[in-house]
Amino acid sequence: MMAEASAEDRPGWAEACRREAAIRGLLDRHPERLKMAAVDDVAWELGVSRATLYRLIGRYRATRTVEGLCGPGRGRPEGTRVLDKAKDRLIREIIEREYLKPTRPPFLRVFEHIRIACRRHGWSAPSWRTAKSRLLSIDQRVRAVRRGDATAISAMTPTPGEYVATRPLEIVQIDHTQVDVIVVDEQSRAPIRRPWITLAMDVLTRMVAGFYLSLDAPCRVSIGLCLLHAVYDKTSWMAERDIDAPWPVGGLPEALHADNGPDFRSRAFERACRNYGIQLIWRPPGQPHFGGHIERLIGTQMGAVHLLPGTTFSNPNERGGYQSSHAARMTLRELERWIGWEIAGHYHQRVHRGLHRPPIAVWREYEERSNFRMPVDRLQFWVSFLPEEERMLRRDGIHFYNIRYWSDALAADVGHAKGKLLIKYDPRDLSRIFVRRPSGRFVEARYRDLSWPAITLAEQNAAVRQLKAQGRHEIDEAMIFTTTIRQREIEDNARRQTAAARRRREQRPLSLPADKKGGNLKGIDSRKASGAEEGSETWRDH
Repeated sequence: MMAEASAEDRPGWAEACRREAAIRGLLDRHPERLKMAAVDDVAWELGVSRATLYRLIGRYRATRTVEGLCGPGRGRPEGTRVLDKAKDRLIREIIEREYLKPTRPPFLRVFEHIRIACRRHGWSAPSWRTAKSRLLSIDQRVRAVRRGDATAISAMTPTPGEYVATRPLEIVQIDHTQVDVIVVDEQSRAPIRRPWITLAMDVLTRMVAGFYLSLDAPCRVSIGLCLLHAVYDKTSWMAERDIDAPWPVGGLPEALHADNGPDFRSRAFERACRNYGIQLIWRPPGQPHFGGHIERLIGTQMGAVHLLPGTTFSNPNERGGYQSSHAARMTLRELERWIGWEIAGHYHQRVHRGLHRPPIAVWREYEERSNFRMPVDRLQFWVSFLPEEERMLRRDGIHFYNIRYWSDALAADVGHAKGKLLIKYDPRDLSRIFVRRPSGRFVEARYRDLSWPAITLAEQNAAVRQLKAQGRHEIDEAMIFTTTIRQREIEDNARRQTAAARRRREQRPLSLPADKKGGNLKGIDSRKASGAEEGSETWRDH
């Protein structure tokens, strides 16, 4: 018979099953009273002492389960402390003082302090395992909070809250991300950079309401154009891009859920949403799970673009030695069309894991019994989301970014407008601005000199910087456009030369060894709503 162990084994599941079968058989054979000889036989069979087997039999009678036979492991019971109380208290004090602080020192350094302190008191130094056990006895959340470990705190924070919708467009989530692929120039096909995409998604049906792709960083214009795409019918948009797939989403959202970025917190954005009866819901700070629907959609779309040439993947480890810039092949327009197909032809048609149905099937189910709101005027809706500033109306028009604008409709307000007027503008095209008259109506104003080309705000800023660098303290409007035109010519010429050099390099004959002979052969629909006055240039800011 084996010597009796100080404690029972803690077997794995297979061993516990073997013990259960042997003990159950023993009790079946001796239901009234166990015989010592029979107990000894089973103990020998299981490889335990007689006393251990009696303890296992008692536990089995109490639970009648295999799990009841999974006893504690060998050694001291968990939580047993054998150190002197003074020594134990010293170790805990050093951990509290040296380890649990925002600088988050490594435990190895703290352990050295513990060993030095114990030697100063004439005590033997504790082992690493002993010191670490004192650390682990402190609640994990307390350790994370004291050390300021945001990642650990987030991992231990429950996230039961989420936004739940009961009807389509009740809640639409919107967010930006940089696309994991590099696009190329349409003329030279040279790599440019990664574009940005703004996505809007209906929470109930998981349908993508709309998106906007741009090389510019996210801004209020991106949001406005994304919402324009989301709210209105997409038939003509898809026909222009030769996308033959259904995308029936349209209508004003009841609530728009966004993060706390400055573009979503701007006064112009809040006022535009309020103007159209759209409630704004901002994501609680530090709780990204409240935006989980749109985040998962972004992850799905980025996973799809990783199949494209020029992808940057999600991180450098995934990319490895892949040269994204050299492999880039798609222009911004081609990428936009590809994403349109991916959303309408793949994402909407596949079974969604959260819905267990395709998103488009869920949308169709609710579509017939839903009454979606639409803006009265498409152009006015878009203008509402443009950035804004205030300017004085002068006798020669509106001076905006060193450019003069005029509209005949402003003539009646010259000398009568009190204070500054609200200006709405598109940073991508400064050829026109939208001025709110004292009556509350907006009017479109254009360059006083209509011969000037349309320029972007970035080009205007670059031209002004160039002129200031030349010592021109008074900015000349004509010189701004002349500088911009010359800069464009330089850029275009450089692009053509680069493309030509690339073509010449590709056309060079192959260099062969000496012993070998021969060789080897912007579109906005400005239509008025029905009932609008024919030929009217103005509209009211509701």
